[in-house]
Amino acid sequence: MNKEFFLKAKATYEENIKKAKTTGMKFTTVSGEDIKPLYTHEDTKGAGFNEEIGFPGQFPYTRGIHVNGYRGKVWTMRQFAGFGSPADTNERFKYLLKNGQTGLSVAFDLPTLMGRDSDDEFSEGEVGICGVAISSLEDMETLFDGIPLDKVSTSMTINSPAAMIFAFYLAVAKKQGISFDKLRGTLQNDILKEYIAQKEYIYPPKPSMRIIADMIEYCTNEVPQWNPVSVSGYHIREAGSTAVQELAYTLADGFAYIEESMERGMDVDLFAPRISFFFNSHLDFFEEIAKYRAARRIYAKRLKNRYGAKNPRSWWLRFHTQTAGCTLTAQQPENNIVRTAFQAMAAVMGGTQSLHTNSMDETLALPSEKAVKIALRTQQLLAYETGVINTVDPLGGSYFVEQLTDKMEAEAEKIFEEIDSFGGVIPAIEAGYFQKEIADSAYRYQLELERKEKFMVGINEFVEEEGEIDIPILQISPEVEKNQKERLANLKLTRDNAKVEASIRKIREAATSGENLMPIFIEAAENYVSLGEMIDALKEPFGIYEEAAVF
Repeated sequence: MNKEFFLKAKATYEENIKKAKTTGMKFTTVSGEDIKPLYTHEDTKGAGFNEEIGFPGQFPYTRGIHVNGYRGKVWTMRQFAGFGSPADTNERFKYLLKNGQTGLSVAFDLPTLMGRDSDDEFSEGEVGICGVAISSLEDMETLFDGIPLDKVSTSMTINSPAAMIFAFYLAVAKKQGISFDKLRGTLQNDILKEYIAQKEYIYPPKPSMRIIADMIEYCTNEVPQWNPVSVSGYHIREAGSTAVQELAYTLADGFAYIEESMERGMDVDLFAPRISFFFNSHLDFFEEIAKYRAARRIYAKRLKNRYGAKNPRSWWLRFHTQTAGCTLTAQQPENNIVRTAFQAMAAVMGGTQSLHTNSMDETLALPSEKAVKIALRTQQLLAYETGVINTVDPLGGSYFVEQLTDKMEAEAEKIFEEIDSFGGVIPAIEAGYFQKEIADSAYRYQLELERKEKFMVGINEFVEEEGEIDIPILQISPEVEKNQKERLANLKLTRDNAKVEASIRKIREAATSGENLMPIFIEAAENYVSLGEMIDALKEPFGIYEEAAVF
């Protein structure tokens, strides 16, 4: 490059840009970061190509963990599915698989997420409403009836009761005659983000971390193709965080799980390759792409340099992405199809390994079959009609994207230092650090919308008179709850309750002794101990968590 020519052209541009017209809009990312009108090579000041950008499939994996990207394998297309009874959801699973979905992703109802059975007094009115109701092995058997678990990858969005739900799943696999080493899938199982953002916790952080370490250890030894933790930034972003907060808080949580497992004496190279991540894909196209690229780079450096991982697969940050539920609008719901499409493209341009596209009607109810099919077709159109799979990291080398990637990495490192100043993730949670930072970010963005510094179509601009919504809405019949309670009551009458009591005693004893809980949960599942009974068995030895108020 002729430096003299560049500087002269730059000076001319800077004079011209001062005179250029502007719309008066606020030119920042969704997260509030200022964006310049133009970026050049002067804005990319990293250590160099090899050290910071490099090639796909090579450290530090900024451009992707696979050498040939989607030319070797298109991302896994997962649609989050679960509603009503296990039989209802089983039918939806088969519908999705028939229409080309390549992996299952299970949504559980609120009682299940909170570790309560369908017959619990606190479950009334919520059974099967926001996901599928699972209270026992019997329910899990129905959920996966006719679906061979060795032929399909299964993701389950479950956290506090994840160990018990996984025990039900493993018990179903045993009944199908499937060896655990053939099972593929992922448990969300990220309890730290529950304290930070989603608030579906049961036990205090330390015993909760013990359960997760038990699961990581058990899966490493017995279910080697399973991802025991999917560290989730998705809900952190849904709670109102910025992109860089989502990035930093998520990775900090992941590092906490790694450190917990290493303190137990586990070799990082034995379990780290099965830790996965789950990110949000929000509205700002370029900011999201930069976030994924920075995440891979930060993770690879930390695993190699701080934790001493020697296996290159331990350096890989593998992640699932879901388009942003918080950006969907009840107003003009068809617009959500378009929002979801470009959010999905950002995830793909950032190199996601699997993807869920939200349905247009999810602000109104659980998605209908029509809405789910459109969401799935969005992924298929993206994969097979747009050309995005033809080359790896197509925006790599963009001055703008590389600058955003560098900036996100630098800002995330500053946040790691703040977390360390508290003594780590758990002390920072207990001090209310994460909760306050996210609340402040959410408030700033809301003010920008109210002041019309940012726009949302149909919300604060291009607003229309709202008539009757002309899309089908999925309704959950009250009969679902009634039938679930009857099934559970019958199970509790017909099972061997002596074995149930023995299993509950074993759970309590193992909680105190430090024995790995997973084999005991599996035995309890096979004895048809219910989810709520397993959860309650740990409340006495572990206690119940109550969050301190933060002002």
